Amino acid sequence: MTRLTTLNLPHLNKATIGFTQMFDQMERQFANSPNGNGYPPYNIEQVNDDEFVISLAVAGFHMDDLDITKDDNVLSIEGTMPEADEKATYLHKGISSRKFNREFTLADHVEVKHASLELGMLYIDLVREVPESLKPKKIAINGSKVLNHKK
Repeated sequence: MTRLTTLNLPHLNKATIGFTQMFDQMERQFANSPNGNGYPPYNIEQVNDDEFVISLAVAGFHMDDLDITKDDNVLSIEGTMPEADEKATYLHKGISSRKFNREFTLADHVEVKHASLELGMLYIDLVREVPESLKPKKIAINGSKVLNHKK
């Protein structure tokens, strides 16, 4: 039987964009659940209500080593490093050079606006673009005209 405490809500919150209020509430309820960081480390910044930036630490990766795809509401970032020099003799090897695949679930209407690689950091700019037809509409209240209703 699976215990509810095995659900990693903080990690799930970090892997989704645009569900902030729901996950904030769930995270408060399960504040003691474990947090698995994984590789590569990343940040998710909320710039405003409709803009977000995902930053991944991808030191050693070139643009040609990285692949970003969006399929439906899933954003995938994959990194593949070329084979390391087998002739090197390391006294200490603390810099990871492994491939990775990091996925983020995006809320409806969240799109990738831009991606850039700068000083070992991959930045992915996201924007929520809700179509006008789906936005709430303000209904004006006019005067005191009463419709003729039959009872």
